[in-house]
Amino acid sequence: MEEVMNTTDAAVAIKCWVEVFSGEMYSWAFHKTGNKEIAEDIVQEAFLSAFQSFEKFEAKSHPKTWLFAIVNNLIAGYFRKQFRNPVIAHHDESQVFFFDLFFDADGNWLKEAKPEDWNTEQTHLLDDPEFLNILQACMEKLPENWSAAVKLKYLEEKKGELICQELGITATNFWQTLHRAKLQLRKCIEVHWFKK
Repeated sequence: MEEVMNTTDAAVAIKCWVEVFSGEMYSWAFHKTGNKEIAEDIVQEAFLSAFQSFEKFEAKSHPKTWLFAIVNNLIAGYFRKQFRNPVIAHHDESQVFFFDLFFDADGNWLKEAKPEDWNTEQTHLLDDPEFLNILQACMEKLPENWSAAVKLKYLEEKKGELICQELGITATNFWQTLHRAKLQLRKCIEVHWFKK
């Protein structure tokens, strides 16, 4: 009888929490992942997880705090999975010969790939909606593990050691991935923003 009561209590609480917190949880998950479907899946999985472990919620914290902790764990798990199992597009040869696109055999910049001076009168590019659209499009062109590294480092502003721990990778692998992602992003932004 007590188990039925706990299940009923959990169902009532979760139903209420879905109505109250699902919008904020979705916004947070979308902000972190940049993907509508992934954000929706994370929120659904968070509520399912909360229902399944409802007896562990002792109400010592606010339900929103507990739910967001679950969401954050799911987001970290998503990035870990993306980093360990990257999806590489078959047409993207930059994965195989990435540095050949930017450097010669001696490690010097190729003339056509050398970074240009981004002289611009705009001092707040991140306030420009058009620029943000270009940045988002360039981020989407990155392999998912590269994108995950950039998001965790620059959007979530996490420290490298913590990111390595979350993604289960070495510091060398992380910094190398981040370096490659920044080169690719710079080139993409130059082509689609500064040379438009």
